[in-house]
Amino acid sequence: MSGSLDWRSLYPFTSHFLPIGPHRLHYVDEGAGPPLLLLHGNPTWSFYWRRVIEPWRKKFRVVAPDHIGCGLSDKPGDYEYTLARHIENVLELVRSLDLKEITLVAHDWGGPIGLGAAVAMPERFARLVLLNTAAFRSTRVPWRIRACRIPLVGALAVRILNLFVRGTLRMATEFPGRLRGAVRAGYLAPYDSWAHRVAVHRFVQDIPLSPRHRSYAKLLEIEQGLPRLADRPVLLAWGMKDWCFTTHFLDRFLGFFPAAEVRRMEAAGHLVAEDAAEELAPLVEDFIARSPPADLCRRNERLHG
Repeated sequence: MSGSLDWRSLYPFTSHFLPIGPHRLHYVDEGAGPPLLLLHGNPTWSFYWRRVIEPWRKKFRVVAPDHIGCGLSDKPGDYEYTLARHIENVLELVRSLDLKEITLVAHDWGGPIGLGAAVAMPERFARLVLLNTAAFRSTRVPWRIRACRIPLVGALAVRILNLFVRGTLRMATEFPGRLRGAVRAGYLAPYDSWAHRVAVHRFVQDIPLSPRHRSYAKLLEIEQGLPRLADRPVLLAWGMKDWCFTTHFLDRFLGFFPAAEVRRMEAAGHLVAEDAAEELAPLVEDFIARSPPADLCRRNERLHG
């Protein structure tokens, strides 16, 4: 990993690694108490959560992995970068750390990955906090992302020119001035070469837009499993200026979770934990304090064995 190292002062967390086959999955594990599992999207990594990890680790055990191919995790070129594989990796982390009564905090691709894990292992998950994401079928993909799926064009844009990461730092936030200097270096550092951008490209390619896509069946399975999580306390914290996961996706989630609490963050874009960290941190703390999970988890264990 090349580039400026000054970003590390913004990320003062101890690195841990979980072996998954021949590869290593990086994660941070900070604080003590009820566990929060923070799952990032594309092209971010656990660095994205740094501003909320700081306050949350004073009250909770905060676990934030980097998906294989992202952040400080290994970036194999011949890996099966699919939704199903990322879900299995999260499940392996949950089992390895024996996390229970988890509050899932998921953004972007972290939504289908985290909810896929929760559908597979519902007895481990007590609450859901979803930030500008989806976990159901949709063909509403902006042209900027569709363009990165075009053969050759996508490889040029994503892997050679690094436009997906660089574009995110300009277009996915309402405050691009904050994502400069050391912050910008932190986002760019893991994706400093063609080889290290493999997962960024594969995530874009793995968006299942038709039944012929290899991840379509897994996404459908997650969508059909969401009712199993309907008795969980759910918080939908939405950046209202996101041009990717618009309010259409917020409304779709309310169809699955009609009792969910909603916080519309009017000044935030897609990168909610960047644009609205000061609002998000106490919001989630209050949500957890008002939704004790014990009875819910015991009831779910009886239902699902």
